[in-house]
Amino acid sequence: MSISANKLIATGLNVVVVVVVVVVVVVVVVVVVVVVVVVVVVVVVEVVVVVVVVVEVAVAVIVVEVVVVVVVVVVVET
Repeated sequence: MSISANKLIATGLNVVVVVVVVVVVVVVVVVVVVVVVVVVVVVVVEVVVVVVVVVEVAVAVIVVEVVVVVVVVVVVET
């Protein structure tokens, strides 16, 4: 084979290596982005759950306070 053919083969192999490296990097970046998005979604869901629980507890406390006030008023009036 001539020298130019060897250079052509070497250049072709270099192109293949570069393409493979670029594909691997793109796949890794996509996986990292997906993992980050999943983690952010999980954190947001956890925060929403905590807020809902806090609101439920606050509402329960208010209801208990109202019931106590009503009972006290009824007892005092009678």
